[in-house]
Amino acid sequence: MKKRIIGTMFERAGGVNVLPVILMIVALPLVGSFSSWVTLTVAGLAMGMMIFLMASGLSLVFGLMDVLNFGHSAFISFGAFIAASVLAALAAWVGADSLTLNFLALFAALGAATLFGLAAGWFFERVIVRPVYSDHLRQILITIGALIVAEQIILAVWGGNPVAVPRPTMLEGAFIIGDVAIEVYRVFAFFLGLAVFIALSMVLNRTRIGLLIRAGVENREMVEALGFRIDRLFIAVFMVGSALAAMGGAMWAGYQGLISGTLGGELMILVFIVVIIGGLGSIEGSLLGAVLVGLLGNYVAFIFPKLSLASNMILMMAILLWRPLGLRPAVGR
Repeated sequence: MKKRIIGTMFERAGGVNVLPVILMIVALPLVGSFSSWVTLTVAGLAMGMMIFLMASGLSLVFGLMDVLNFGHSAFISFGAFIAASVLAALAAWVGADSLTLNFLALFAALGAATLFGLAAGWFFERVIVRPVYSDHLRQILITIGALIVAEQIILAVWGGNPVAVPRPTMLEGAFIIGDVAIEVYRVFAFFLGLAVFIALSMVLNRTRIGLLIRAGVENREMVEALGFRIDRLFIAVFMVGSALAAMGGAMWAGYQGLISGTLGGELMILVFIVVIIGGLGSIEGSLLGAVLVGLLGNYVAFIFPKLSLASNMILMMAILLWRPLGLRPAVGR
């Protein structure tokens, strides 16, 4: 009875959506310094939003299309390297004092990465994934093979040495509020991720296309019987997922400042953790999981540095023991 009452109170307070707030409150006395806590919190939110960009695409493809795409990290890597190359080519604009030129350079870099993700996603779905629909074992094998090929292409084009990623001047520096310094780039990353989340939520929940996608997941045959080409919608979902991964890779490249060919593989672990704890096919779950991963990673790295590598795995195990389908799954399997 007591557990039921506590559960009801928790749901009324916002349910799983309040978990990031609870984590922030718990971390404050452990961090000790308020200024350090604010810096870590902003960094965690920015990191979470960038991971969300990469994870939301995989969550859509994995949860809605039932496709195990282990080649998703290739889009992340290509997005990062393409954005770095564009920024390097537009070095005069990147380093200019003009906000207009800075914005054009940033837009060109993110736009090139995103457009590549769209085109690569179309090719990947048509040529590699389509022949292995409904066969998870073959999906794993063929997408891992495609990932290996993609990594070799990156190695051949950009070489094996780390590549420096310049930032536009407008994204350099920090906002100083009292004793707190907040990096401009982190603020930009947060609001970009938030804008993408709002756009995806609007499309999936308040448009006819979103309704058809969700209906196609539940009963594909019925939707096709009504005269709709659900396969075209699923291709679009795959392309959008790949484009978001490339955009996230581009943002992460600017965040790190130095990237290598192993970037995608390293981030893929975090992406899979976010998709699993958030719930398959759920954009809201991906956002919630990404924010939790970003915040926890920054807090633990500051408070208990030796546990930083294991913190996200511990988070995933704890959440799956509590909610085996994830925090906010869109579909149950």
